[in-house]
Amino acid sequence: MAWLLLLVAAAFEVTFAMGMKYADGFTRLWPSLITVAAAVGGVYFLTLAMRELPVSVAYPVWTAIGSLGTVLLGGVLLGESLTLVKLLSVGLIVAGVAGLK
Repeated sequence: MAWLLLLVAAAFEVTFAMGMKYADGFTRLWPSLITVAAAVGGVYFLTLAMRELPVSVAYPVWTAIGSLGTVLLGGVLLGESLTLVKLLSVGLIVAGVAGLK
């Protein structure tokens, strides 16, 4: 169950990161509210996951999934470049976190 909670937390983390872009410096109401709610949701579910998972695993996994999701959605939704170097770099982050597990 803790891993499922961690995945939910990571989904909120990606929503939070993407929301910051759409909130445009908190000048747009609905994207700003979604961003704040996603930040709270991410930390809440991360905290629940940490009841069973060690912080040395849960937090890096949360940030790695958040990084990977944000890079991919930035490319798909925002037209940001997905260069080979960028994708390899995110892959190294994920590989490093996998090593912690």
